[in-house]
Amino acid sequence: MNVEKRSIDFIPESERHGKPGSLFYIWFGANMNITTIASGVLPVVIGLNLFWSAVAIVLGSLIGAIFMASHSAQGPKLGIPQMIQSRAQFGVIGAVLPLLFVMLIYLGFFVSNTLLAAQAIESVSPLGGDGNIYLIGALCFVVALYGYRLIHRLQKVLSILSILVFLVATGLALGLPIPAEQWSPAGFSLSKFLVAVSIAVTWQLSYAPYVADYSRYLPSSTPMSRVFWFSYAGTVAGGAWMMILGAVLGVAISGFSDNVGSHLAALFGPGAVLLFVFIVYGQVAINVFNLYGAFMSTVTVIEPFARLRVTPMVRGLFMLLISVIATALCTISQEDFIAFFLNFIFFMSYFLIPWTAINLVDYYCLRKGDYCVPDIFDMDGRYGRVNLVACGSFVLAILLEVPFMNTTLYVGPIANALDGIDLAWVVGLLVPAMTYFGLMKRRVAVGVERELSS
Repeated sequence: MNVEKRSIDFIPESERHGKPGSLFYIWFGANMNITTIASGVLPVVIGLNLFWSAVAIVLGSLIGAIFMASHSAQGPKLGIPQMIQSRAQFGVIGAVLPLLFVMLIYLGFFVSNTLLAAQAIESVSPLGGDGNIYLIGALCFVVALYGYRLIHRLQKVLSILSILVFLVATGLALGLPIPAEQWSPAGFSLSKFLVAVSIAVTWQLSYAPYVADYSRYLPSSTPMSRVFWFSYAGTVAGGAWMMILGAVLGVAISGFSDNVGSHLAALFGPGAVLLFVFIVYGQVAINVFNLYGAFMSTVTVIEPFARLRVTPMVRGLFMLLISVIATALCTISQEDFIAFFLNFIFFMSYFLIPWTAINLVDYYCLRKGDYCVPDIFDMDGRYGRVNLVACGSFVLAILLEVPFMNTTLYVGPIANALDGIDLAWVVGLLVPAMTYFGLMKRRVAVGVERELSS
C-alpha cells in the first residue's frame, strides 16, 4: 500500500473513488472506542440518573450530528479538506484564526485517547506508563502516514469487530446490579440536562473540522443526501450507543471513571487480554483522525506563506513532528482525567460552534455550494486574504459566550443567574450565523452579479 499523495490540494475526478456507504463505517467506527464511553460517563458525573442521561445523549447526538453530516456533504462537490474550505469564509490568511483553535482540539483529543489507552493496558503491558504512550504514538504515526485508504479499511474492520465486542459488553453491562431509581424519570434537573445535551452535541461537532476530509475522494456526482445520511446514521448510532454504555457502566461499577479501559476489559473475564488489544486498536484508529487532521491543518496554515510541495517525504516529516509533539504532551500526567475531559469538551464547543455556524451559513444559505476552488488557494482571489466579517463574527461570538459559560474552571454571571444552565452553545450558534449572514448577503450577491456580467 502506497503513502497517500494528496494533502490539502483538490482531488481530481480521475482519482475519485468509493461509495457513500463507506462513510457509515467510518463514523460508526470512529465512535467505537473507550473515549466515547468516557464521555458518556460525564452526564452521570454531573448528577443525572441513567434515564435522563440516556435521553440527553440521544437528543444531543441527533442535534449535533445534523451539523457534522452537513459538513460531510460538502466533500464530494468541493474535493478539498474541510478546514481549507474555511478560506472561502475567513480569507486565505484569515482561516488561520479558526485553524489554530482546531489544532489545539486535535492535540487535546490525541492526549485524551492516548492516556485512556495507555492507562487501560498498563496492567498487562511490560512497557510501563510512558512506554505504552510511545507505542501507541508510533502506531498512530504509521497508520496516519499511509492516509485515506488505510484509514477507510481500518475503520470498516473496526466497525464490524466493534458490533460484536460491544454487543457482548452491553449485555454484560445491563446484567450488572443497577438501582431501580436510575431508570426513573423522577428527579429531573433542567440545568444538568442541558449540560448533558451540550456534551453530546459537542461530541458530534468535534468531527466537523475534518469530516469532509473523508468524503472528498467520492465522485463529485455522489448525491449530497446520501453522503449526509450515511455520515449521520453512522455517527449517531455509534456515538449514542457508546455514550449510553458509558453512563450505564459509570453507575454500575464503582470507580469506573478512574480507569475506563481496564474496567471495561474486566467485564470479559478470561477474554480481557483480547479486549485490551481491541481497545488499543480502537484508540489508534480514532487518534489517526487527529494526526491526519492536524497534518492537514498545519499545511493549511503554512501554505499561504510558503508554497509547499507535499511529497511522501515531506508528509512523513510533518506527521513525525506532530506525532512527537502530541506524544510528548501525553506524558504530562492528568490526576483527574474526567475533570480535564469535561472542561476540554466545553472548550471545544465554545470555538467549534461559531466556526460551524459561519461555514454552514456560507455554504448552504449564501453561496449554495458554488465555490471557485482555485481561488481558495490564491491570496489575490475572490475570497481575499482576510475576511473581517467572518473573523469579527467568530471573535464576537466567543466573547459573547463568556457570560453564559459554565465549567469547573469558570462560571459566567448569566450561567450563575440561570442556576448553572450553560447556554453558550446557543449564543455561539445564533450570533455568528446572524451577523455573518446579514453582513455578507449583499457582498456575495454583488460578487455573483459581477461574475454573470463578465
